[in-house]
Amino acid sequence: MAQQSYPCETCPFRAKHDKKPKSLVGRFWRWHINFCPGWKGYFTHQDEDTKAALREKYNFKKYQ
Repeated sequence: MAQQSYPCETCPFRAKHDKKPKSLVGRFWRWHINFCPGWKGYFTHQDEDTKAALREKYNFKKYQ
């Protein structure tokens, strides 16, 4: 089975958020992941350790 690649891994908006979370683009990206189907797919296909790290890093509680 081929491993799926997600654009979230290299998203320029995510990179801007990581660099400067309080910027307009950073805040937009963080708001956007609350309903983005691509992020949901990316997030749900991660292992439990990675999900925990993403939850902590982005204060993200959805998609348990």
